[in-house]
Amino acid sequence: MSINNYNLIKTNYHILEIDSKEFLFHIPTSSVFELSTESANLLRKMENKEEITKDEEEIVEEFKELNIVGSRFFVKEEDTKIEHFPAKALVLNVTSGCNLSCTYCYKADLTSLKNSGQMTFEIAKDAIDMFYKESPYLKEYSITFFGGEPLSNLPLIKQIIAYANDFFESKGLKIGYSMTSNATLLTDEVIRYLHESKVDLTISIDGPESLHNKTRVYENGKGSYEKVAKNVAKLLDIYKNRTVGARVTLTRGVTDVKTIWNHLRYDLKFKEVGFAPATSGDNDFFNLSDSDLKKVFAGFKELGEDYINEAIKGNFNGFSNLHRTVIDIHEGRKKKLPCGAGVGLLSVSYKGDIDLCHRFTGSDYPSFGNIEKGLDKKALGSFLEKRANEKDTSCQTCRIRNLCAGGCYHESYIKYGTPEKSVLHYCDDMRNWIDFAVEAYIRIKAKNPEFFTKYFK
Repeated sequence: MSINNYNLIKTNYHILEIDSKEFLFHIPTSSVFELSTESANLLRKMENKEEITKDEEEIVEEFKELNIVGSRFFVKEEDTKIEHFPAKALVLNVTSGCNLSCTYCYKADLTSLKNSGQMTFEIAKDAIDMFYKESPYLKEYSITFFGGEPLSNLPLIKQIIAYANDFFESKGLKIGYSMTSNATLLTDEVIRYLHESKVDLTISIDGPESLHNKTRVYENGKGSYEKVAKNVAKLLDIYKNRTVGARVTLTRGVTDVKTIWNHLRYDLKFKEVGFAPATSGDNDFFNLSDSDLKKVFAGFKELGEDYINEAIKGNFNGFSNLHRTVIDIHEGRKKKLPCGAGVGLLSVSYKGDIDLCHRFTGSDYPSFGNIEKGLDKKALGSFLEKRANEKDTSCQTCRIRNLCAGGCYHESYIKYGTPEKSVLHYCDDMRNWIDFAVEAYIRIKAKNPEFFTKYFK
């Protein structure tokens, strides 16, 4: 049979060899298939434009069903139309004030506590009402408290929780809460209140004292580590039945993720640790260099090996960066957008403006309406459609396009001046990282498939 009758659609598959076996990562569905010897050999023949035998036609038909063989090299997808915004997560930026003055902070509206803007209960209440109105058919909702340092406006948080509990429970619906905090304002009383209110916490902390105190400082320049570590110990003692995560910002020159991990996971006893590499901050001085990024991803892979080994034993080691990606692969995610901002998530500033996400609060980028006038659905839909249907970029042919979807809106905004463009300055590193995540999924699936039942909701 002539090979000229068939075209391989190479943009729809990627081959990985793991433990002497060959696997096909099916890009359109983010699925993984183990290739038989016959299928692997046929694929190589087709790639080398060798003739196909009659016996191999059945496998060719299977390739057709997967859309890796077809009449065209590139299969055009219909443009995505976005008219509904069923958000299940609401971010309330309850204050612009913070008692720290972290050197790399991206928040455009950040102020000291003395000069902070505070959200009112009326704005918060109206935001919750609008939040439900936009997506009244869900069974579970969540509210995230953000700042500044959200605990500096704890009285409002207590009012919001009391109102939201009554509001959603009266409708027979579930409501959950989360918060990102620098931990400096935690007291025994505050911790107990948050625990009783079932508020999930993420603590911003950048590693051992020598690293943390370089960037996470008070206004007078004094490091905050001693206070944070002391409060974290009290927090974890009370939050024994709830996971508290650590969020680490990696800045220029800070690449020893294993040392940071060991300190946070084993010295301070965080159950989960995630890393946020700074690649497109306002101040380029803090952004990781290309060589820094390579070291960071090498460190991620080292932690990833531990994740894999523990998963095979039936344990979750707490490395959230890899865990989230493995979840996407397991669930066969197909992203047209990089995250839920604007669709699954709405963010409201302390003034009542509706922003794409909390990272845009206070920035020069236009808001998408406000609490008083409502969500500007036309403008938001237009923006999201432009990003979802972006053409003429290398993303269209990239093997991780459905897991990456072009990267963070805010990174794009800082890097290119618009969130409508894909982030393209570390694509090779991301492709290698996703390849590792696919390999991790395959190795765990082969040796302990129960891990996914146990730890994936």
